[in-house]
Amino acid sequence: MNVKIVRSKRKSVSLEVSSDLTVIVRVPLKYPEEKIPALLGEHSDWINRAIQRRMRKNEKYPEPSADEIEVLKRKAYEIIPPKVEYFSRLTGLVPTSVKITGAKKRFGSCSGKDGICFSYLLMRYPDECIDYVVLHEIAHIKHHNHSRDFYALIEKYMPDYRVREKMLKN
Repeated sequence: MNVKIVRSKRKSVSLEVSSDLTVIVRVPLKYPEEKIPALLGEHSDWINRAIQRRMRKNEKYPEPSADEIEVLKRKAYEIIPPKVEYFSRLTGLVPTSVKITGAKKRFGSCSGKDGICFSYLLMRYPDECIDYVVLHEIAHIKHHNHSRDFYALIEKYMPDYRVREKMLKN
C-alpha cells in the first residue's frame, strides 16, 4: 500500500484514496509520526473498501484520451447551460457565471460570488446525475453549505436526489 502523509494547519485527521490508489493521510502539523501506523491499522477495513471502490471506478471511468476530452468538453458546453437555465427558472436562483472546467476531484463547485463550475468529466455519467449536480450547485447559491436546509431545497425539486447522488459515487 502506497501512503502519502500531508501535514497542514488543520485540526482533524482525514483519509483519502486517490485515483492512483495512494492512501492520503491528512494530519495536523504537530500530529505525532508514530501514531500514523496505528491510525492506518484502525481504519484498515475502510481503507480496503475505499481502494476496492476506487479500483472499480478507475475501471469503469479510465483516464480519457485527448480526443475523448474534446468530445466530453463539447458535450458539456452543449448540455450543461440549458440545464442550468432550466433549474435556475425552476428555483429562482441564478448563477453569476457558468464555466466548464477540467476538475478531476469534483463534478461541480459554486464560488462565494455565486459563479458555478462543472467538470466536463460529468458528461460520462447518466443524465439523471448531471441534473443532480446542476441542481446541487444552483442550491449553493442560496445555501453555501451542506446543511439540512440545503438538502431540503434539493429534495423539494428532486425527491430522488439520494439515488442520483449514489450513482455518482459508484
